[in-house]
Amino acid sequence: MRRVVVTGIGAITPFGVGVDCMFNGLINSKSAVKTNTRFDVTDYSSKIAGLVPYGTGENEFNPDNYLEPKEQRHYDTFIIYGLAAAKLALEDSGWVPQSDEDRFSTGVLFGSGVGGAAAIENARDTINKSGPHRISPFLVPSLIINMISGLVSIKYGFYGPNKACVSACSTGAHAIGDAARHIMFGDADVMVCGSAESPVIDISVAGFGQLRALSTHFNDTPELASRPWDKAHDGFVLGEGAGSLVLEEYEHAKARNAKIYGELVGYGCSGDGFHITAPASDGRGEKAAINAALKNANLNCSDIDYINAHGTSTPTGDSIEIESVKSVFGSKNFIMSSTKSAMGHLIGAAGSVEAIVCLKSMETGIIPPTINLNDPIDEAIGENLVANKAQEHKVNIALSNSFGFGGTNVSLIFKKI
Repeated sequence: MRRVVVTGIGAITPFGVGVDCMFNGLINSKSAVKTNTRFDVTDYSSKIAGLVPYGTGENEFNPDNYLEPKEQRHYDTFIIYGLAAAKLALEDSGWVPQSDEDRFSTGVLFGSGVGGAAAIENARDTINKSGPHRISPFLVPSLIINMISGLVSIKYGFYGPNKACVSACSTGAHAIGDAARHIMFGDADVMVCGSAESPVIDISVAGFGQLRALSTHFNDTPELASRPWDKAHDGFVLGEGAGSLVLEEYEHAKARNAKIYGELVGYGCSGDGFHITAPASDGRGEKAAINAALKNANLNCSDIDYINAHGTSTPTGDSIEIESVKSVFGSKNFIMSSTKSAMGHLIGAAGSVEAIVCLKSMETGIIPPTINLNDPIDEAIGENLVANKAQEHKVNIALSNSFGFGGTNVSLIFKKI
């Protein structure tokens, strides 16, 4: 089986544009969660979010840098975030095809958990106000999830595998693992992959709110709201953004002297077969995904130096996840943190962004903290969850967990080369 390495990374997050501003915010225990200013939240129970900062200043997101203003009107925001993250990752990797052979051996695989919900909502408003003939001919391309992959392919002339992935909050991790398999099996030498999400709209906040999934107790102190494994946790914080990785066949990367962040050595998937939103109470799906990734990587639990948890800050999810990890690893034999504590939950984009966090921890030897962890739940007492302050620790191998609605679970393992 061919080896797969990461040669480029890019991110658009609530910390801003780029991987470095995100990682610096994380390791300095900052929070990017703010009051939700995207729409009037007066009647909503949750009034906070992890919002991408817009503007023309340093690290602020200016969509004009990624798409012409006229074109921006044709696409939902999640697509623009995905294009931006892909651009950053490709620039970081330095990969530019020089021949048709290169182009046919370069593919794209991006996903989203929610996709173009805003575009659908806006179209419904247009129909109600002005009738169906006022709908834009760009409506369908503006909202379909595979359009990120399509536009990246068109912009850069990539003719290899071109597809999308949708699996709720596991989307980003599935996209990475599935893209890697295209390289492993020889379908491509390079895959640009990742995920994007822009769910901070009224319909999503209302929907997640009715599920009682969102934090509502910290509307006046947003930076304190996301608190995985803390007794005061009361739900997740909705966030937005995108993450992209350039995956490459190892010998191909070596031949062009590319920078290698790490090797993807383990990919494990499972299904709970239990409930539409809640994880199986015995953690069977989560444990199965972790064990499958370890088996795929031919590694033992003792080989894992750091776990980036799913860690959403929901009481049920937090408890089941830590019990699952303890069941697999044994108590006090792991270092785990949740970076959702600082950014909120980026839904489909979370898995790709958190994979990038693992790669940066491998590169720097710094593990970002779980902020707001002041009074741990009983299951977490005594465990090293990197509470509130980053830890210096050599990370040769990192595990990233993503779990989603519908009982879909993914674990990825990266190894330093």
